[in-house]
Amino acid sequence: MSTKMLPRRPLGVLGALGTAGILFGATRPAAAQTIDDVLNRKKVQVGLLVDLPPFGLTVGNNKYEGYDVDVSNLMAKYLGVELELVPLTGPNRIPYLLTGKVDMLIACFGITPERARQVTFSIPYASIDIELLAPKSTKISGAEDLKAFKVGVARASTQDTALSAIAPQGTRIMRFDDDASTAQAMLSGQIDAIGVNNMTAKQIVDMNPSAAYEVKMVLRHQPNGITLRRGQTDLLQWVNTFIYYIKNNGELDTIYHKWLGTPLPELPVF
Repeated sequence: MSTKMLPRRPLGVLGALGTAGILFGATRPAAAQTIDDVLNRKKVQVGLLVDLPPFGLTVGNNKYEGYDVDVSNLMAKYLGVELELVPLTGPNRIPYLLTGKVDMLIACFGITPERARQVTFSIPYASIDIELLAPKSTKISGAEDLKAFKVGVARASTQDTALSAIAPQGTRIMRFDDDASTAQAMLSGQIDAIGVNNMTAKQIVDMNPSAAYEVKMVLRHQPNGITLRRGQTDLLQWVNTFIYYIKNNGELDTIYHKWLGTPLPELPVF
């Protein structure tokens, strides 16, 4: 009996993710979808950024610390399970989550409607500001001035989204792989300004005092949520309860004071 060969089609993004999920599922246990899955496995796998102090930074071989690390450890304590931290980069946060390599993200992930098409967010557990940083000599007083300059951002980040939303037509937006690459481009004179979160902006200013950088404007206030796959409603309910509880008993404020030096800001709810 002959077999008719169907024409091959490009996988596309969804197809590639589906294939990755099949291959991944063949080599690892299924990712947790419910609280019972986490409790039965006795482990929770959390993806986090390890190049974004004070939220996450590498301090040794497979050793990390920061705000998100402390929140992850506290979550594992309340669950009564082992914590496995999985280091990520900004662009691969959603792919790692959707292909089951982690159960959730505690990775300084800004809550946006665009991202919510793919993932589910908890209520906010932290907040940062997205700022435009440039030398004092750079004449930028508002969005209308941007078209005269080259502005860098980390690709597919919330600073990319925030800058793109306000930049007038003709603005030269240059996209890099991460904040470190973007900052280096400004230090070397490839770009005139950078869209960046307030923690990284402070680091750039503190490490390069002779450059005389300053914040030109705040592009966006960004609440961050713990991020899960769509359909993890049971686990999401527990995560929201966890955040609500540690906000009210002061534990989250203690962690915020430790890493950011200020009280926990008022966080929106939904």
